[in-house]
Amino acid sequence: MGATAENILNVTLLEPKHKHPTIFARYDELKEGESLIIHNDHDPKPLYYQLLGERGNVFTWEYLEEGPEWWKVKIRKKIAGENDETLGQLAAKDLRKVQVFKKYGLDFSCGGKKTVKEACEEKGLDVTKIEQELQLTDKVPAAHPIPYNEWNLDFLVDYIINTHHRYIRKQLPDITTYANKVMEVHGDVHPELIEINQLVKALSSTLTDHLEREERTLFPYIKELARADKNTRPPQATHFSSIQDVVGNHENEHEGVGENLNSIRELTSNYALPEDACATFTLLYRLLNEFEEDIHLHIHLENNILFPKAIALEQQLKNN
Repeated sequence: MGATAENILNVTLLEPKHKHPTIFARYDELKEGESLIIHNDHDPKPLYYQLLGERGNVFTWEYLEEGPEWWKVKIRKKIAGENDETLGQLAAKDLRKVQVFKKYGLDFSCGGKKTVKEACEEKGLDVTKIEQELQLTDKVPAAHPIPYNEWNLDFLVDYIINTHHRYIRKQLPDITTYANKVMEVHGDVHPELIEINQLVKALSSTLTDHLEREERTLFPYIKELARADKNTRPPQATHFSSIQDVVGNHENEHEGVGENLNSIRELTSNYALPEDACATFTLLYRLLNEFEEDIHLHIHLENNILFPKAIALEQQLKNN
C-alpha cells in the first residue's frame, strides 16, 4: 500500500510474511520527527518489542484506536538527542500521571530518575500498557492541581517545611507509639509486627535527623540562591562549595526511607488488616498508609523539582 498524506499503512492488506518487513522499511524511510500510522485488525504489541529490539529506543508508540475491529498506532521517529522523560519529570509536569505510577507500583519519588521503560523493565511490566494509560491521563480534565513546578524556590522550601516537615513531626511520634503497642499485643500471632516496629523506629531516627539538617543547612542555602537570583548577585558563601555536595546525600537518605516504607507495605500485604485487628491495629495501618502517601509527594517535590532547579540556578549564578 502506498504512502498517503497522513502516512498510513493498512497492514491487513499485506501478506503475513510481508507485514513486519514492510513496516520496518516504512519506518526506516521516516525522517526525524515524522510519523507512521499503522492500521491492523489485532493489537500489534509484538511489533513494539521487535522494533525496540532491532532499532533501539528511537521511537514513540501511541495507540490512537484499540479494537474491537481496528487497532491504530502512531509510530514517531524521535529527533536526535531527544530523550525519554523520567518518572520524576513526568510527575513534575502533570500530577495526573502519578495515579498511573501508583497503580503499578512505579516509584516516581526516590526512583524518579528512571524512564518509564527502565522502571517497567525492572518490575517486569508491559511498557506499552503503562505508556498507553499515561497518554490517556492527558485527556482527563485537570482538576486545578497545585502548581508546585511553577513556584519560586524559596516559596517551595517554605511549603515543604510548613506542610510536609510539620506533618512528619506531628504524625511520626504517634505512629511509633502505636507500632510498639500493636507489636506488644499482637506480635505473638503476627510476627511481622516485630519487623514493622523496627522499621518504624528506623524511619523515626533517620527522618528526625534528616529534617533538622535540611532546615539548618540545605534549605537556607537554597533560599539564599533564590534571593541572589532576584538581586542578580552571587549567593553568599556557605560551608559547602556547591549544593551538589549535599544533595546526593539527601537523595540517598530519601531512598532509604522509601525502601523502609516499601518493606512495611510488603510486610502488611498492602495494609490488609487481619480478622483479629483491634482499633489500634486498624489505626496504625491507616496512619502508615497515609504517611507513605505524604512521603512520596514530599520526596517528589525535593528530588524532582526543588533539587534540580536549585542545582541549575546555582550553576547559572556562578556563570554570570
